[in-house]
Amino acid sequence: MKSGGARARTAGGPSAALAVGVPGGRSRTTRRYRRLRPGDRVAVVAPSGPAEPARLRAGCAALRGLGLDAVLGEHALDRAHLGAPAREDGPRGDRPRGDGPRDGWHCLAGSDADRAADLQAAWCDPRVRAVICARGGYGATRVLDHLDWDALGAATDASGGSKILHGSSDITALHTAFGTRLGVTTSFGPMPAGVLAEDEPDGDTVAALRAALFGGRVTLPGTHVLRPGRAEGPLTGGTLSLLTALLGTPYAPPPAEGRVVFLEDVTEAPYRIDRMLVQLLQAGWFDGAAGVALGSWRDCGEPAELDSVFAARLGPLGVPVLAGVPAGHGPRQLTLELGAPAVLTASPDPADPHPAVPEPGALTLEAPPGGAR
Repeated sequence: MKSGGARARTAGGPSAALAVGVPGGRSRTTRRYRRLRPGDRVAVVAPSGPAEPARLRAGCAALRGLGLDAVLGEHALDRAHLGAPAREDGPRGDRPRGDGPRDGWHCLAGSDADRAADLQAAWCDPRVRAVICARGGYGATRVLDHLDWDALGAATDASGGSKILHGSSDITALHTAFGTRLGVTTSFGPMPAGVLAEDEPDGDTVAALRAALFGGRVTLPGTHVLRPGRAEGPLTGGTLSLLTALLGTPYAPPPAEGRVVFLEDVTEAPYRIDRMLVQLLQAGWFDGAAGVALGSWRDCGEPAELDSVFAARLGPLGVPVLAGVPAGHGPRQLTLELGAPAVLTASPDPADPHPAVPEPGALTLEAPPGGAR
């Protein structure tokens, strides 16, 4: 296992641009999305699980409360079971009886082709400034093969890389693919049919979302340090189970060398988390990582057992590890810009150039740039 300790203070930097590999041997420099402005149109699509209509309406109202023009994708309220055909032909009324989901069956928000079509249409629409995923769940990996990456790339270039993809959890699959193939930063945070649909979402959740989308420094304090130190580099990661699910596929996450890694998950037992970390370690994914920030691990077992797993698996990397960052699943979901320059401070030093970092440490991201469109 390669230690990332030497990179913890030298890799990247707040203004560093990251060159990423793209299928076909090409490379792109990651472009940070431009911040939104009041009145901007955002498209809410459902590439994964189905959204409950009332919650989705409430979440869209919350987006409008931020001053955004939120519109729904055509198939955002569709439902299909896991075994539904990849492409369903004919009018809905002509489909055979029993073709739809039955009680107790796991559902997706429509067919793979329709979910991909909504995502692609929104990203390629020049009127849309951000594509916001309604919820996570399961299904994002299934849409990846249905996307026209050339068309998505052309739309990205036409916008100057300014468009925003926002979501979390299962949407990690899209973050990874968009970041690698389109060379853009993406926004990992709360979703309309999730905590944004609550009557009174956590104030920090909304404030951090506003800062990440409209502009402002985002500081996510940790609760405890598993290994002290300071690291700088582009932020990578997301939901652990999705990162491991993508290994060995054409959409696998690029190695974490020189990067600050963010990880979180939900309803995964400690032994499963251990197994996924071992898989990433054995694949060499962590080699040369600059540092690790651990988010929420809701319903993932006893916290002390989780800490022992993280210390055992990640400690030998020799890089700073900060736990308890309020991002991921849970009532407090702060927003992260994946791919953006990040600073991870675990056990701040009085001489640190960021004296505002709270004890025992924090993950800090600068505001995305603005600029004319």
